Amino acid sequence: MLGSGALKIGEAGEFDYSGSQAIKALKEEGITTILVNPNIATIQTSENLADEVYFLPVNVEFVERVIEREKPDGLLLSFGGQTALNCGVELDQEGILERHGVQVLGTPLETIRTTEDRHLFAEVLRSIDLDTPRSFACEDLENALIAAEEISYPVMVRAAYALGGKGSGIARDRQELTALASTALANTPQILVEEYLEGWKEIEYEVVRDSQDNCITVCNMENIDALGIHTGESIVVAPSQTLSDHDYHHLRSISIRLIRHLGVVGECNVQFALHPTSDEYRIIEVNARLSRSSALASKATGYPLAFVAAKLALGYCLVDVPNSITRVTASCFEPALDYCVIKMPRWDLKKFRRVSNLLGSEMKSVGEVMSIGRSFPEALQKACRMLGVGAHGLVSSRKHFEEGELEQLLSVPTEERIFAIGEAFKHNWSVEKIHQLTHITSWFLARVRETVQCQLQIEQFGLDELSPDLFRRAKELGFSDNQISRSVRRSDPIPPGYGASLEVRDRRESLGIRPVVKQIDTLAAEYPAQTNFLYLTYNGTESDVTPEEQSPVVVLGGGAYRIGSSVEFDWCAVNAVQSLARAGHRTVMINYNPETVSTDYDSCDRLYFEELSLERVLDIVELERAQGVVISVGGQIPNQLAVPLG
Repeated sequence: MLGSGALKIGEAGEFDYSGSQAIKALKEEGITTILVNPNIATIQTSENLADEVYFLPVNVEFVERVIEREKPDGLLLSFGGQTALNCGVELDQEGILERHGVQVLGTPLETIRTTEDRHLFAEVLRSIDLDTPRSFACEDLENALIAAEEISYPVMVRAAYALGGKGSGIARDRQELTALASTALANTPQILVEEYLEGWKEIEYEVVRDSQDNCITVCNMENIDALGIHTGESIVVAPSQTLSDHDYHHLRSISIRLIRHLGVVGECNVQFALHPTSDEYRIIEVNARLSRSSALASKATGYPLAFVAAKLALGYCLVDVPNSITRVTASCFEPALDYCVIKMPRWDLKKFRRVSNLLGSEMKSVGEVMSIGRSFPEALQKACRMLGVGAHGLVSSRKHFEEGELEQLLSVPTEERIFAIGEAFKHNWSVEKIHQLTHITSWFLARVRETVQCQLQIEQFGLDELSPDLFRRAKELGFSDNQISRSVRRSDPIPPGYGASLEVRDRRESLGIRPVVKQIDTLAAEYPAQTNFLYLTYNGTESDVTPEEQSPVVVLGGGAYRIGSSVEFDWCAVNAVQSLARAGHRTVMINYNPETVSTDYDSCDRLYFEELSLERVLDIVELERAQGVVISVGGQIPNQLAVPLG
């Protein structure tokens, strides 16, 4: 199995998670596994997983020498991102795989080439009458300029065999295209110049297919930002919130038809552009491998995508592979969600001088968070706090932007746009005006306005004057105790520390307003859920789980990846949990990073996809009747809770 190598933008901890799951699936079958991955900070390179680990670069020269030495029967490429795919294609082109009798398992190399080569992919789509943006594959600048004139500006430029949208972007004139194409062609042999579908929705489907042509869709996701921003840069919600039943099933049918035609075996991601007012669509691309979207879909649905994909690569059918999370269904059951999941990217652009903070089709984010709620506003507010950028939620009592700045902040996408939308509603801007500036679907904007209106109501009252109904309404919309403490009317400035937040907690509990624990139920209550994936919500009346007799130890994870805090803290957290389990303790993990092994279904006894905040940790400690909390293995975020927890 080929890993993804060093962490980089577009290839991070999600491939440690997917590779670790794949190795476990292979070990379950008694198959000797050899891993090539030089990243020492990963779980998959730990001594108790793969039989042999080669800390070598994932390139043709070194992988060929490993093949010569180990003489493997098969090669897995789908679990190491773009790095592994590119290496596998080169190994085949140079005849190394054929010479040594090594078979590529899972999705065939021909399918990988078709999905990576922009020209071949467009030709395949046209041959089966599926719509794709009008485009031309170009291998030099001259042809790119001719193609743009043929299509007419603005155009989208996409690079072949590229990671995280590298080299892609939107060109609105000849000068911009010249700069974009020159940069892209310096790193890739081919670019695609295509029509730019401004204002269209971006929709994704995670699809799984076995060698017997059984096919299911595990999850569909909707980008809150319109097309033109890389899905890794966009806020994403699962399941989709604004698709009609017709649109949902139409795109699902197209996804299955396309994947069957391509011959994918395992898991893949299909990206669509959908017209906002008609059922007109375009297929943007297919990732014939596990990706960051796959990690999100797996954690959001409780469906072990990487584990299942590894089993399918060995020749198993979906009906043969049990879902190891639910324990009561086969992997051919499509998940059904009765909750809302939001993925929000984390950027660290402010750590660099002279770096543009504009968001586009090329990834800049270094990490992401995943929040879960029973409503869209609840999940969105949680995600804003999880970013760790100082936000108390989607809305704040402080004024962060001048009204004169808002039009620019809304029309030009940056990491601050979601907060600027809340500020615009405070200035009584209409949903329609903000929609015209952002191209964000009006339904999402209306939910933000709902949150803003609640905050404006809270500002009219002191803490003791807040009615139980308004208090509960605020918690249902995702307001934290700290956020409420800063929003209520006060005669004196709020004191530093956690005192004001704890006052709100005491008042809330005196009113009987407490969160309930819900399971990430893959089957939406169709069958009894067995999952240990949990989250807290105020949109419920009873908990799905109760405390066990043995008090657990709570371990705090590292949160979103950022510069200076990355996969190494996931390694620490996972090893801490394993050590506690070996010592006979029950374990509870709190973390919200979907890219990690620590948020996998088999890492601990119970896993809470929740905020690493004082309020939420106290809630979970009380609900679980925990005997202690480990804060030292997750880096700076949990360390900051040492004093208040103590």
